Amino acid sequence: MNIDTLCVTGSPCYEPCDNTGAIALPIYQSATFAHPELGKSTGYDYSRLKNPTRDYLEKLVAELDHAEYGFAYNCGLAAITAVFDALILNEKKGAVFHVICSEDLYGGTERFLNTIGSRLGFETTYVDTSNFENITKAARKDTKVIYLETPGNPLMKVTDIKQAADFAHKIGALLIVDNTFLTPYLQQPILLGADVVVQSGTKFLCGHNDTLAGFVTTNNKQLAENLEVITKTTGAALAPFDSFLAVRGIKTLAVRMDKHIENAKRIVEALKQIPKVVKILYAGTGSMISFYVDSKQTVEQVLKNVKIIHFAESLGGVDSLITYPATQTHVDVPEEERNRRGITDTLLRLSVGIENSEDLIQDLKEALE
Repeated sequence: MNIDTLCVTGSPCYEPCDNTGAIALPIYQSATFAHPELGKSTGYDYSRLKNPTRDYLEKLVAELDHAEYGFAYNCGLAAITAVFDALILNEKKGAVFHVICSEDLYGGTERFLNTIGSRLGFETTYVDTSNFENITKAARKDTKVIYLETPGNPLMKVTDIKQAADFAHKIGALLIVDNTFLTPYLQQPILLGADVVVQSGTKFLCGHNDTLAGFVTTNNKQLAENLEVITKTTGAALAPFDSFLAVRGIKTLAVRMDKHIENAKRIVEALKQIPKVVKILYAGTGSMISFYVDSKQTVEQVLKNVKIIHFAESLGGVDSLITYPATQTHVDVPEEERNRRGITDTLLRLSVGIENSEDLIQDLKEALE
């Protein structure tokens, strides 16, 4: 089944609990489920463990990612936290996990690795993974994870997933890929060799800036079993209503992404003609664009004067959003380190929505000029 059809019709491996023939997924807004008798179960006991609405969503996202196992959490960071918790579940106390990580990544991921992750035993080396040699140089005997975000956030650096996967497996490590920016519609990390895919479903998958969600997919049975334990124990699973909203969002993923890309490419060409835009960063697909302007004063001018585009911290929705990484998504990265990476006080990140592209271009022109 083609992915655009799968987004609409749902996972063929799902066996619905509802027998009414309803086209829309039912919301099983129930905390608990009754048992027929002692020793028998419907398959559902308590919604923290398993819920029919979330069950459908998890199977759908796994199917989209060509994975056997899928898990839905209450935000992207909850999904990332669950993965790292699952990695150490069967390890001896005090074990050290060395992580090679893209330095061009969401600031919240870096905050997790540097604070909670370090206390869990993860030692992280940040490198520019778009240069494969940097990955090989950073490898140690205790390297157990290579973590990529590609395209990167916010500098749109692209890493070769297959090359990184082959190297990870050669040294006995797992490759984790954050696929939030491109979604399974545009990039299939597991087919390229990744062991785990994480996504902030809040973004393109849900697509309407109205739902928080996070996803983990994998074909690794042991990791999946550990994730089940983590979900059961820490309770970060996605609620039924949010699961329903995520399913509804995914139904239009393909058409939204096509429109996002069409708009983004037109905006890139338009930005090239504006003198105050110094440099444009675009991965060639998707709807995420970052660009440098000539001064911080211009940044303030843009953020104050955009009208159709919203100055807000998120991405991937039908509404266009502009973000200032230095004080929003990457505020927890020390200023000196931000500047070294290129996340300067003249960098803006634009998530292009599905509005009319000419209206968006005019909005940017007026705000910049």
